[in-house]
Amino acid sequence: MRFNPTCTFLLLVVAACSRYVGDAQAATFSLPQTCPPSFELRDDGRCYLVSLYQFYDSVQNRGVGGTQTALPAHRDGFTPAQIGLGKWLFFDPLLSGNHQLSCASCHRPDKGLADGRAHSIGVTGKPVKRSAPSLWNVGFLDHLFWDARADSLEQQAAGPLFDPNEMGNTPQQLLSDLANSEIYPALFKAAFPHAESPNLADVMTALAAFQSTLVSLNSRYDQYAHGYHQALSEREIEGLNVFRSFVARCAECHQPPLFTNNQIAVIGVPEAPGQPLDPGAQVPFNAAKLRGGFKVPTLRNVTKTAPYMHAGNFAGLRDAVEFYNKGRGHAVPPEESLQIHWHIWDPQLTDDELDAIVTFLGALDDESLMPPVPVAVPSGLPPVDADYRAPQTHTQTGK
Repeated sequence: MRFNPTCTFLLLVVAACSRYVGDAQAATFSLPQTCPPSFELRDDGRCYLVSLYQFYDSVQNRGVGGTQTALPAHRDGFTPAQIGLGKWLFFDPLLSGNHQLSCASCHRPDKGLADGRAHSIGVTGKPVKRSAPSLWNVGFLDHLFWDARADSLEQQAAGPLFDPNEMGNTPQQLLSDLANSEIYPALFKAAFPHAESPNLADVMTALAAFQSTLVSLNSRYDQYAHGYHQALSEREIEGLNVFRSFVARCAECHQPPLFTNNQIAVIGVPEAPGQPLDPGAQVPFNAAKLRGGFKVPTLRNVTKTAPYMHAGNFAGLRDAVEFYNKGRGHAVPPEESLQIHWHIWDPQLTDDELDAIVTFLGALDDESLMPPVPVAVPSGLPPVDADYRAPQTHTQTGK
C-alpha cells in the first residue's frame, strides 16, 4: 500500500479532534463545588442541612409532636462532589441491567418523586409488587421501603439496582459499565479521591448523598408552624385542627413536622381485586403481628403522588382519606385475622370534615428544592428513560 501523506494528515486531524471532543465532553459533566440550597458548606468541606426546625425541641429526639417540633437526625455531611455525582447516577439509565431505566424512572420529579403508577414497571416490562414511594425527606428516615426492610439510604439504593424485577443489574455489570465509561471514572475520582476506581460502596454513598438533599420543609404549613399564621386559609386551619384532633387521630401516625412517625402500621388496606394479601413487614421481620403492615408514608407533597397506598389502589386523595373513616378492619379479607393498629377505629367524620382534611393536605406541598432533570447524563443515554422528556431549559450541571 502506497503512503499517502494527505490521508495520513486527515487521520491525525480526526484522531486529535476525537480526543478533543472526548475531553470537552468529560469537562461538561463537572461536579459542583457548592452545596444545594438549604445546605451549608462548612470548614470540613461538607454540606449540612440548615432549617428553622433545628431551633425547636422534640420528645426523645424523635421528631414527633406539635407544629414547632424538632426534626430527627438527618443524613447529611456529604461533599458537594459526592452529591453532584449522585445526581448524575440517579438520572442515568446506565445503572439498570438493560440500560433502559434510571432511579428517576420510578421517582420522577414531575410525579412528586413517585411515578404515578399503582405498580412501578421494571426492566421486564411488567409491574413490580408495589407502588413507588416518594423520596421526599428520605434523609430523615431510618426505615425504608414499604415493608421497612432497609435501615439506611445505602441499603435502599442497592435494593432496586440488583432486583431482577426492578432495575435488573448485577454488581459486576454495574462496575464494568462505570469503569468503561469515558466520563464516570474521572467523576468518581473527583468525588472519592482515595478510591482507585468506581466501587459499589462509593456508588451507594453517592446515591445516598444526592437523596439526602431531597428536602421538603418550606410549605405553607411550615410557614404557619414557624409563626406566620396568615400562610394558611381558614379552611386549611380547620382541616389541620380535624387532622390533629383526637377524633380523627391522623397526626398520631402522620406526626408533624415530617408527617410520618417512621413506624410500621397494620391498617387493613385492601389489595386490588383478585390479588392476594401482601404480607408486608411480616416477611422481613418474621413477625406474624406485622402481617399486612407497611411503613407509614410521609404526607409531604401528597397531592403529587397519586395513586395511594402500597398497592396504589386509591386513585384520589379523598378516597384515601375516606378509607380511614369506614371503620376498623372493614376491608380485611374474611380469611385473614390481622392485628389492626389501635389508632385505626371508627371516627365517623362528616363529609365536610373529610373535605377539610383534604384541603389542609394541599398546604403540605413544597417542591422548591426539586432537582432539575439534566438534559444529558454521562453515559449519553436519555436522562431518566427513553419515554421521559426533560425540560429543555435545564443545563448540564451537577449542581
